Amino acid sequence: MKGKQRQLKLGAFLYPTGHHIAAWRHPLTQADAGSNFAHYVELAQIAEAAKFDLIFLADGVGTRGDDTEALQRTAQRYVAQFEPITLLSALAAVTKNIGFVATASTSFNEPYHIARKFASLDHISGGRAGWNLVTSSSDHEAHNFGRDEHYAHAERYERAEEFADVVLGLWDTWEEDAFPRNKQSGIYYDPNKQHILNHNGKHFKVRGPLNVARAPQGHPVLVQAGSSEPGRELAARTAEVVFTAHQTIEDARAFYADLKGRLQKYGRGHDDLKIMPGIFPVVGRTREEARQKFAELQDLVHPVVGLSMLNGMSGGVDLSHYPLDGPIPDLPETNGSKSRQKLLLDLARRENLTIRELYLRIAGARGHWQILGTPIEIADQMEEWFRTGAADGFNVMPPQLPTGLYDFVEHVLPELRRRGLFRSDYEGPTLRENLGLKVPLHPARHAVAAE
Repeated sequence: MKGKQRQLKLGAFLYPTGHHIAAWRHPLTQADAGSNFAHYVELAQIAEAAKFDLIFLADGVGTRGDDTEALQRTAQRYVAQFEPITLLSALAAVTKNIGFVATASTSFNEPYHIARKFASLDHISGGRAGWNLVTSSSDHEAHNFGRDEHYAHAERYERAEEFADVVLGLWDTWEEDAFPRNKQSGIYYDPNKQHILNHNGKHFKVRGPLNVARAPQGHPVLVQAGSSEPGRELAARTAEVVFTAHQTIEDARAFYADLKGRLQKYGRGHDDLKIMPGIFPVVGRTREEARQKFAELQDLVHPVVGLSMLNGMSGGVDLSHYPLDGPIPDLPETNGSKSRQKLLLDLARRENLTIRELYLRIAGARGHWQILGTPIEIADQMEEWFRTGAADGFNVMPPQLPTGLYDFVEHVLPELRRRGLFRSDYEGPTLRENLGLKVPLHPARHAVAAE
């Protein structure tokens, strides 16, 4: 008997108005989306009806930049947006199966806070929570937390390594059956099944225990997005899903092989980590219709906004002193996102782009894979990435919302299902079951199993 065909994993990566930087100006877009709960309910229910594995929310704990002229013209700089764990907790009440992944930074949080919040979300949702571990890259976030400048890149990742270990340890505070809550005996919990962490490290000193019972999934799913060398190593050791950005299938295959190849030294198998690159799909009945849809959005990009976005993503260098129609200059090494800076520079050099052409080139996908075409053309390329070792699935980035999500669901998903590449129903009620990830055993269970 043949085994079940391997299928794509799909996330719905939701920016409030959509991923294109000018999406909020489009006539079919919900302009107040960042503060509109009904909008998110609609999107969550569309994605769940389509059987997406998860909804993903990016986040930052500060506005991106202080360029008022640019900030007033865009909805994508973390201005007027819900805090993601609060939002996802509310969405859990109006959904049943879809997973919820929220971003929370190791730079400007404490491990106990994160462990508690995501364990709570896992309980509230019935086992559908995931934490996207990131190290913040913006000085503007640092300024909100008592710092004049950000941690250095190496220190951020050193802190993140220890942060992840503390959170995982706190999630192991309680064994699965630690709370009998027996009214007859008067025993609420079994102290023999409580495990005090007593962590004392370079960055954190945390005694524990966590005051939330063990999560329904054992641990919420641990997600990561960094692609730098320290980020890859952290992902190989701890992550169960990696969101990443690649422009070409060759780059995606190289990243996939490199990261999967690191798993064995941590005692992990190939399927213990799912790699899901971002994809920005513009869907049309014909390729020309897709181009026209994209052109409508491109025409709405204000030059000030495009340049400001590029300044931030290229490492904080002010490019306004250079000719917009000239080449992008050599840039100094950034203390921000090194992998994204390299991706943008490689793209500019490979395609011989001017500064203006580069900001227009990334105005939609911000360095992720951008594809315009018919449902068959988009499905063909997704299938090639999936079958040739470039991806286990994709984080779908609708250009504008809600119409961009509708287009993908109504036109691309049927084509993927026709090829047997995507599910028709959920495998189970938890995010781990649907992603095909193991439930982590409590360390005490490991000890019993080893005896």
